[in-house]
Amino acid sequence: MDVRRAISTSVPDRALSAAFNQNRGCFSVGLETGVCNFNGGFGLVQMLGTSQYMALVGGGKSPKFAINKAIIWDQEKGKVVTEISALEAVRNVQLNRQKIVVVLQHSARVYAFSKKPNLLHAYETADNQGGLCCLTNDQLVIPGRTSGQVQIVELATGNVSIIPAHSSALRALQVSPDGELLATASETGTLIRIFSTANCAKLAELRRGVDPATIFSLDFSPSSTLLACTSDKSTLHVFDVPHPRKPNSYKSNQQREAEGKWGFIGKLPMMPRVFSDVYSFASTTFESGDELVAGGIIPATQGNHASSPRPAKGLIGWIEENALIVVGTGYKCRWEKFMIGIGEDGKRTCYREGWKPYHGQS
Repeated sequence: MDVRRAISTSVPDRALSAAFNQNRGCFSVGLETGVCNFNGGFGLVQMLGTSQYMALVGGGKSPKFAINKAIIWDQEKGKVVTEISALEAVRNVQLNRQKIVVVLQHSARVYAFSKKPNLLHAYETADNQGGLCCLTNDQLVIPGRTSGQVQIVELATGNVSIIPAHSSALRALQVSPDGELLATASETGTLIRIFSTANCAKLAELRRGVDPATIFSLDFSPSSTLLACTSDKSTLHVFDVPHPRKPNSYKSNQQREAEGKWGFIGKLPMMPRVFSDVYSFASTTFESGDELVAGGIIPATQGNHASSPRPAKGLIGWIEENALIVVGTGYKCRWEKFMIGIGEDGKRTCYREGWKPYHGQS
């Protein structure tokens, strides 16, 4: 037996979470050893646009803050603006200029953004360990009280609309930049559904694949006419999506890919629906690393270990209409840039333009 001591016992730093700001111009990373000038782990670091405010939640082996607290931090003044405590671990925090939304495992709580935030509304949800939540200036989108359903809350009136999106539990939610579309995926991970947030009508059903998969992230392009998806298959898919106010864009793109994935086979009668479903017009691989965890989420709270409300890999952020970034967390954390272009066959394609490690890696 080799009893020699290791030359170095240091453990590589681990990124616990990553999150884009609202316009996808920046992303923040929560490390197990700290962030900014803090020492201590962070399971969530969420920016408010490019303002001085960010939401912080403790995480990792030595959390900087209690995992049941949402801390609003002012970077310019270097101090805590306010904090919100819960009776259980905070799964996610979303911000806008007027509201703070604290997501717990079975509820979402809406507070006024102030030095002494008062509770405005509380909404019961199905089990939401992943902290699914989308907040715009006008709407809050969270899981419904029944598994597979979605609640759309009008913040001005408090009115709630229910969408029976899937028959199994939700795995991903995303609202388009213009607030008019909602994309959903279930824990099965084969289908992505597109809904109108105005009337809750289903506009499209997109097939990621036939085999079940864990969806990591969904995100719309700036024009809200493209949707990107990542999963534990280490594949990035890009789809056309119909937009109520931009029908010509969708039709022209669909005509460009008129053959479809299966060509004339999809037009034959009595064929299984997988041959006629709408597939991505482009796909490629992204770096998922060798440290994927079950379900794509850092393990649930154990002692003082806080779960991460963000995907462990594959977080998508569109930076231009034809360019997007995919961010990974973990020990080998990096971000990769992908472009949408035209291939040699004249069809649209997606290719990786480059990648960069972050947090001081070489």
